[in-house]
Amino acid sequence: MFTGIIEALGTITSIEKEASNIHFTIESPISGELKIDQSIAHNGVCLTVVACNDASHTVTAIQETLDKSNLGNWEVGNRINLERCLRVNDRLDGHMVQGHVDTVARCISKEDQNGSWLFTFQYEEKPGFLTVEKGSITINGTSLTAFNSQDDQFSVAIIPYTYEHTNFHQIEVGTHVNLEFDILGKYVAKLLEKK
Repeated sequence: MFTGIIEALGTITSIEKEASNIHFTIESPISGELKIDQSIAHNGVCLTVVACNDASHTVTAIQETLDKSNLGNWEVGNRINLERCLRVNDRLDGHMVQGHVDTVARCISKEDQNGSWLFTFQYEEKPGFLTVEKGSITINGTSLTAFNSQDDQFSVAIIPYTYEHTNFHQIEVGTHVNLEFDILGKYVAKLLEKK
């Protein structure tokens, strides 16, 4: 379980394919604090650490993960949002994030609003893929508030701190991002399907 509050940015230093899996090695300021078998959110995708040292760590993505996220498009040098899992005694500053990406969305608009940025994202409309006005959404692992909510798109406003301390500064029109919809909304949508 995660909160969507990004701890650090990592840089991909190596990508190795093995059968249908891909191993990513990431250099980051928190890599030295990690241990093997630990779950870490990488752009919102919960991945298990399979190797680590003082400067970097390695995680493996299987085909299911590659199919539902943008990890297959990652390249050496990309900057990745990182968050370690929630400790039970910590404050929950964002919202309940599972690290289970639902789909990929495309940035269709980025506006500099002289002190903040307004991003609009579009995704394929499917049951359970929904945002609500002023509800929670996770983009590349970052907990945000959605507005201008429609059936297949929504907007978020990004403050300077978030813009600089996450990989939002790399997102441009056409960039694909990982989305995890709010777990409460997914449960409500599932219950309504059964009626």
